[in-house]
Amino acid sequence: MSGDSCLPHHHVQDTPAPPAPLMACPKTKTCSYRGAVGLGNKYVHLNVGGMLFDTTLQVLTKQNSMLKAMFSGKREVFTDKDGWILIDRSGKHFDSILCFLRDGTVGLPKGRQAVQELMAEAKYYLIQDLVELCQNALLEKNEQPLCVIPVITSCREEELLIQTSSKPVVKLVYNRSNNKYSYTSNSDDNLLKNIELFDRLTLSFNSRVLFIKDVIGDEICCWSFYGQGRKLTEVCCTSIVYATEKKQTKVEFPEARIYEETLNSLLYEKMPLPDNSLLEVTRRTYNNSGSHSEDEEDGTRGSELCERVRRIHVKRYSTYDDRPLGH
Repeated sequence: MSGDSCLPHHHVQDTPAPPAPLMACPKTKTCSYRGAVGLGNKYVHLNVGGMLFDTTLQVLTKQNSMLKAMFSGKREVFTDKDGWILIDRSGKHFDSILCFLRDGTVGLPKGRQAVQELMAEAKYYLIQDLVELCQNALLEKNEQPLCVIPVITSCREEELLIQTSSKPVVKLVYNRSNNKYSYTSNSDDNLLKNIELFDRLTLSFNSRVLFIKDVIGDEICCWSFYGQGRKLTEVCCTSIVYATEKKQTKVEFPEARIYEETLNSLLYEKMPLPDNSLLEVTRRTYNNSGSHSEDEEDGTRGSELCERVRRIHVKRYSTYDDRPLGH
């Protein structure tokens, strides 16, 4: 390759060579880009880790970097047999490197690992502004809240989580092994839909609600909603059905009801003191029905209150012809 230019040229046979070639590559396949800074419209062909790129000397020498040193005659460069300039680095993010050199900014890739990979390339090419851009993006990703879902392993652990949580709590019990009778045809699908809804809710409200899973409870599929350490509502998605004298367990998917109760639990979000009227409506009832006189508005009225959990069963009992059974 002695006498050939590092920048590819197409020569016509018997045409004399240019009087003063800009860059000559010795037989060792190395060359120096001396005095090439001013050649802004000259294209350079790069082979970066087996990936091929075309760009200009103007882009490569626009910012202070290792690439500017390479193509300003300060460092030797290597070429392959086809005359492409060799750079022994991964070409995965080199397009982003060129974009940043060209425009001074670039859209960062998605995912923490991809940003770290781009930052490593920016450090190698000594592009400090791009290194700082990646570092700032990684710091912002670290500040985003993690979606952590505890899995209950004991009743004591569940009690501690609920009592110490400063946020409302939504618990899903799903225990396939609790089935004492055969499933109906669509019960497995409905159980999966309940689990998928749980995952969607955690992604939407994980910063405001503590979501926990329970795989050791008594029910096959049951949602429980807690506020300020107390159970507010329970939505049981399991029912018993009879078909041709056969007792079966059925799992329902009351999506709208579950969404509603999750939003209701947000009423208890970060409340410094209990709202007595709200607590009275959502989780307390009177022992005796009927009206109360104004004299009962004192402290004695509180002694007549009892804790109440709203238990919601979607479809508790039915027969194959949908006629209710007696209890």
